[in-house]
Amino acid sequence: MKMIIGLGNPGKKYEKTRHNIGFLVIDELAKQYGVELNQTKFHALYAIAHTPKGKVLLVKPYTYMNLSGEAVAPLMKYFDIPVDDIVVIYDDLDLGTGKLRLRQRGSAGGHNGIKSLIQHLGTQNFNRIRIGISRPPAGMKVADYVLANFREEEQPDMARAIDNSAEACKTWMDKPFLEVMNDYNGA
Repeated sequence: MKMIIGLGNPGKKYEKTRHNIGFLVIDELAKQYGVELNQTKFHALYAIAHTPKGKVLLVKPYTYMNLSGEAVAPLMKYFDIPVDDIVVIYDDLDLGTGKLRLRQRGSAGGHNGIKSLIQHLGTQNFNRIRIGISRPPAGMKVADYVLANFREEEQPDMARAIDNSAEACKTWMDKPFLEVMNDYNGA
């Protein structure tokens, strides 16, 4: 079984914010796989999709972004999923709006959700899909920016990024992540 984790914050007020792009990709995958995220365990909402290429666990940690590792690590242990069989999807301020960057390892780069995952998994070596949200305008605090909804003119780029991220995850079900990186980096 593989595990796809979208990072975000629970609750209606955060639903369509920049910081919740990972949740939005999980929602798209659940829709495409025909499953409903309606199971909970270890402070996470999840569903198991049975695909022609194997089972996949779709996960939304409900610990809030900064504590994501507290939900992911116990789920991995419970379902006996090795770190090589996970991919984490999250927002990235350093990429242009809607751009994708796939990596197999790296530092947190200032992202508190990734810091938590590194701390709880005990490694920086896990697959990631970073989705660009760009930097806030001059004078706007980063926290206010990431917790704001996408502007209308950003929505087409973000819809494309959600679709491309979902396709990358589905491709990963039967291809090594390195090949998926080559196919989707910069999309």
